[in-house]
Amino acid sequence: MKFNELKVTPTRRTHRVGRGIAAGQGKTAGRGTKGQKSRTGSSARPGFEGGQNPLMQRLPKLPGFKSIRPKAEVVYTGNLDKIAPTITNATLFAAGLVTSPYTRAKLVVKGEVSKKVNIQLQAASVSATEMVKKAGGSVEIVPQIKRTPKA
Repeated sequence: MKFNELKVTPTRRTHRVGRGIAAGQGKTAGRGTKGQKSRTGSSARPGFEGGQNPLMQRLPKLPGFKSIRPKAEVVYTGNLDKIAPTITNATLFAAGLVTSPYTRAKLVVKGEVSKKVNIQLQAASVSATEMVKKAGGSVEIVPQIKRTPKA
């Protein structure tokens, strides 16, 4: 590339506002009449609305800090002896311990486990898992059951 082959695009001169009526911007140079923004040196901080509560404070806080995933329903170890030897979401729902067979269920320690039970749930605390294994049972973590769409 040679210096004489450079393609230079002509640039317009920047318009100097506030240089009188003859400059083409009128007597107020496009700032309107009076008020805080028409003065020199005026710059309110970002978001300032003249003392009115700013938009970022008026609006509720941004989403994303609260989980949209529903909490897992808690099942206590003391209730396991009343249910069948294999415990799933469906058997818990049939026993009335969870609201739906499609919810997430978590096993938590509260009460003793005396029978051997095989548990297939979405979550279980470490101490609950140890308690079930000590009683001769097993704990298996399975994915949540999805609802079948209506045809």
